Amino acid sequence: MYRFLFTRRWLTYLGIAALFAVACVFLSRWQMARLDEARAVVDRVEQNYDAPALPFAQAAGQFSQLDIASEWRPVALRGTYDVEQTRVVRNRPLNGQPGYEVVVPLRLTSGETVVVDRGWLPIGNAESGRPDAVPAPPEGTVDVVVRLRPAEPALDRGAPQGQLASIDLAAYSAELPYPVLTGAYGQLASEDPAPAETPAPLPRPQPNEGTHLSYALQWLAFGVLMFVAFGWAARQQARNDAIDAAADAAEAHETAVAEGRDDAAAREAAQRAAAKAARLAPRKPRRRTAEEEEDAILDAQGYQ
Repeated sequence: MYRFLFTRRWLTYLGIAALFAVACVFLSRWQMARLDEARAVVDRVEQNYDAPALPFAQAAGQFSQLDIASEWRPVALRGTYDVEQTRVVRNRPLNGQPGYEVVVPLRLTSGETVVVDRGWLPIGNAESGRPDAVPAPPEGTVDVVVRLRPAEPALDRGAPQGQLASIDLAAYSAELPYPVLTGAYGQLASEDPAPAETPAPLPRPQPNEGTHLSYALQWLAFGVLMFVAFGWAARQQARNDAIDAAADAAEAHETAVAEGRDDAAAREAAQRAAAKAARLAPRKPRRRTAEEEEDAILDAQGYQ
């Protein structure tokens, strides 16, 4: 009945279904890998964001080459801001409002220099493409707590004088007359003494796992459905073949009868083919009688 499955055409169909299912499995695994990455980001924020601040002596290596597991970890710094080398970073929206972030080199008492992102400013009204004012950091020696962030990649676009396209620490360092640690920068958490006016603090990140799990399950479902569709098509083909065989056998029997031959073999073949077609034919639901229709109407109207 299903011998046609071993023909070239149906083997090709089966191969296509198998390849599609394999592709679905790989796509599902890719979504699961992205889910693992999203969960790792959530875990880093939960574990590091409110952790006690490390002294710079313990975290100095992170500013040279950041271990991603230490992202958002607070670090305590002491030094002096180099206000003259302040830059604003372009295209930094916050809560749907366009703006800038302010970065300033902090020259530490230990001799190194790190970059501090002091916060966010809205776009200005006085001059296009610049904030109206950049609040100055505290003068003199200041105690700062920052959270570790990785250096950003360079962008294929320039920026006006005094601005940066991204927090590309290597490019920023090239504009300064002294070296800067370029493995990470610090996002400001607190300053002591606190200035009277500061940029808006950047909000706590709110990462989530996203929809990767549902997408992974959907891809697996697609792979299974491909084989379901293959099985349905094979059954339809077997049904059609059986119907054709029944029609051919019936025609052969009618021909034998018309010619005056009592062909018992043809009659038996026609009966077998008809029975086979009946087994494969879809079952139609029984149609309700007029009395059953009337009873249903009375039941719907509340008559018992």
